[in-house]
Amino acid sequence: MITFTSVFVILFFIFVLQGIWLFIAELAGKDLDFFTILKFLSFYAPTIVPLVLPLSVLLASIMTFGSFAENYEFAAMKSSGISLQRAMKMLTITIGILAIVSFFFANNVIPDAQYKFINLRKTIVQQKPAMAIAEGQFNTIGTSNIKVDKKSGDNGEFLEGVTMHVKNNNMGLGANTIIKAKRGILTSEDDSNYLQLELYDGYYYEDIHPKNFEERKRLPFAKSSFEKYVINIDLTKLNQAEIDDGNVTSEKMLTVPELKFTLDTLQKSYNKDVVSYADNVVMRSDNIFRRRKEKNIPSESNEVVQKAKQNLLSLFNTTERKQILEMAKSNVASTEFSIQSNKLDLENKSKNINNHWLAIHEKFVIAYSCLLMFFIGAPLGAIIRKGGLGLPIVFAVLIFITFHFINTFGRKVAQQDEIPPFLGAWMASILMTPFAIMLTYRATNDIGIMINFDWITDPFKKLFNKITQNNDDNN
Repeated sequence: MITFTSVFVILFFIFVLQGIWLFIAELAGKDLDFFTILKFLSFYAPTIVPLVLPLSVLLASIMTFGSFAENYEFAAMKSSGISLQRAMKMLTITIGILAIVSFFFANNVIPDAQYKFINLRKTIVQQKPAMAIAEGQFNTIGTSNIKVDKKSGDNGEFLEGVTMHVKNNNMGLGANTIIKAKRGILTSEDDSNYLQLELYDGYYYEDIHPKNFEERKRLPFAKSSFEKYVINIDLTKLNQAEIDDGNVTSEKMLTVPELKFTLDTLQKSYNKDVVSYADNVVMRSDNIFRRRKEKNIPSESNEVVQKAKQNLLSLFNTTERKQILEMAKSNVASTEFSIQSNKLDLENKSKNINNHWLAIHEKFVIAYSCLLMFFIGAPLGAIIRKGGLGLPIVFAVLIFITFHFINTFGRKVAQQDEIPPFLGAWMASILMTPFAIMLTYRATNDIGIMINFDWITDPFKKLFNKITQNNDDNN
C-alpha cells in the first residue's frame, strides 16, 4: 500500500506539472491570485486520475511482486504451501475495491470538476475579459483568433493593435475574414455568455465566394473601413487544453444516468431527422408527378406509351424539351445540395451520439483497467524477479504507452463513426486481456517468459558455418 501511494503521488505530481505546462498560456501574465490558480489546478487535477491510477497500479504491482521474487520470498511461501494465487488473493480484493471506487470517482467527481472548471474559466473571463487575451500572440476565443499588441487599464480592457481572424464554416472554406483596428475595448456582463469587443479606426478584408467556379479562381474579396465596429464573442465553448483531445466537451460533465437520458433524446432526434430528410427528398420528386395529375392529362394510348418508353422527350417539342432539361438539372442540383447538407448534419449528430456512448463506456473502462494492470503487473513482476525503480519502470511505461495508444486510437476511430463506440472504448482492454491471462498462467505455473529468436539466428549460423567449412577445405 505504501508503494502504491508513493507511486501514485509521484505520478500525479508529474501529470499536474504537465497540466501547468499545458495551461501556462492561460495562467501566465494575467494577474491571477494564488488562490484562483490553486482552484484552477484543483478542478483540472481530477481529469488526470484516469491516466495516473492504472499506471500506478501497474508500476506498484511490478515493483512489489518483483521485489518478492528477487528476495526469494515467493520461494519461501511455496515451501510453506502458499501458492501465488493465495498470495495475490487479498491484493486482488483490494484492487477490486479500488476499481469500484474509481468508477464512482469517474462518474461523480470528474463531471463535477469539469463543470466547476468551465464555470471558473467563465468567471475569470467575465470579471476580467482581457484575461482571455494574451499580448503578442493569437488567442482562440469562440470562433475567432485574436491578437493584440498591447493591453492597458485596470483589467486590461483597453487594447491597441488588434488583429482578428474570423472563422466562417460557409462551404467548408474556413477562415475568410480579417479585421484590423488601431484600438479596442473589451466589456462583459456578469450574467452574459458573450464578450463585447468594440473596435475603433480600422478596416476588414472579407473573401467572396461566387457561385460560379471560374470566378472563384480570381479570389475576389471586399475591403471596407470603419470608425466603430462592435463584435459579440460567444464564450459558451471556451478553448480548453486537455491532455486527450484539446477540448472540454459537455458529455464529460454528465453522470451515467444523465448520459443515458441525453442519449435517448439525441437518438430520437436523430431518427426523426432521418425520416424528415428522407420525406423531404421524396416530396421533391412527388411534386413533378403531382403536377401531372392536377393537369388531368388523359391516359395515353399503347402507341404513345411504347414511344415514351423508348424516348420520353420525343413527346414534347424543342422548347418544352429545353425547359424540362433545365428543370431536371435544377431539381437534381437542388436535391444533391440538400442531401449533402443533410448528410453533414446527420454525421455531426451521429458523432455527438458516439461521444456520449464513449463517455459512458470510459467510466467502466477506468475501473476495468485497474484490474487489468494488476493482473499484468503482478505476474510480470514475479516472472522478471526485479524490484525497485529500474527494470519495472521500463516495463510499466512500455505496457502503459501501448495501452494508452490503443485506447486513444480506438476512441478517435469511434468518434468518426468508423467502428462502434463499444469497440472503440474497449479496444485496448480487449487486446491486453489475453496478455494478462497468459502472464498470470505462466507465473502461477512457474513458467518464465522465453522469447525464442532461433528462427532468425539459425540461418546466419548455418551460413557462417558453411563459409568456415569451405575455408577449411580450401586450406
